[in-house]
Amino acid sequence: MRIVIAGGHGQIALRLERLLAARGDEVAGIIRRPEQADDLRAAGAEPVLCDLESASVEEVAAHLQGADAAVFAAGAGPGSGAARKDTVDRAAAVLFADAAVRTGVRRYVVVSSMGADPKREGNEVFDVYLRAKGQADAHVRGLDALDWTILRPGMLTDDAGTGLVRLEANTGRGPIPRDDVAAVLAELIDTPATTGLTLELISGSAPVSVAVKSVAGN
Repeated sequence: MRIVIAGGHGQIALRLERLLAARGDEVAGIIRRPEQADDLRAAGAEPVLCDLESASVEEVAAHLQGADAAVFAAGAGPGSGAARKDTVDRAAAVLFADAAVRTGVRRYVVVSSMGADPKREGNEVFDVYLRAKGQADAHVRGLDALDWTILRPGMLTDDAGTGLVRLEANTGRGPIPRDDVAAVLAELIDTPATTGLTLELISGSAPVSVAVKSVAGN
C-alpha cells in the first residue's frame, strides 16, 4: 500500500512510518520544515514538503495522488496558542480530508483526541483544542466519499509499548504509550471493517490485532 501521513514528523507519525515501512508499505509523510526530512528518511518514509496551514486543496490533493490510504496525524503541538489549534487541528484536518475526497483516496484514519467535542465551551487553549478536534471529526464524519475511522487516544506517554490495549467506543480515561497508538493505527489502516467507527484507546489487556478485530466485528 501507499500511505500518506499528514503531520509526518509528529511523535506518533514517526513511529507509524517505521512500522509501515518495516512491513513493506510505501509511506510518505507531509512536513512543513525541510530540516525534518532526514528524520522521515531514517524512519523509512518519503518526506513531502507542504504547509497544510497555507496550501490549497489542489496542492494537497496532488500529494495524495496514487495513495491507498491517508492518515491525519498533524497537530499544533504543546505550547502553541489558540490560533494554531484552529489553523492546524481544525482547518488543516478539514483540508486534508477534502483533498482525500478530491483525489479518490477512500481509506482515511484520523488521530483525534479523547474529549474532542465540536460544541466544547470555553476559551482556554485546551478548550479551543478539543473544540477544533471535534469540529474536524464532525467534518470527516459527514464525508460519504471517505471510509473513515477516528481514533481518540487517552493520555499519551513515551513509555515503551506493551502491545496490549483497550479499544472501544468508550474506554474511560487512561494512559497509552505512543508506540501502541502507532501499532493500532497500522492495524486500523488494514481493517476497513472499522469504517464509520469513532474509537477510544487506552492501555489494556488485549493484543492490538485482537482489539482491532473485536471492534471490527471479526
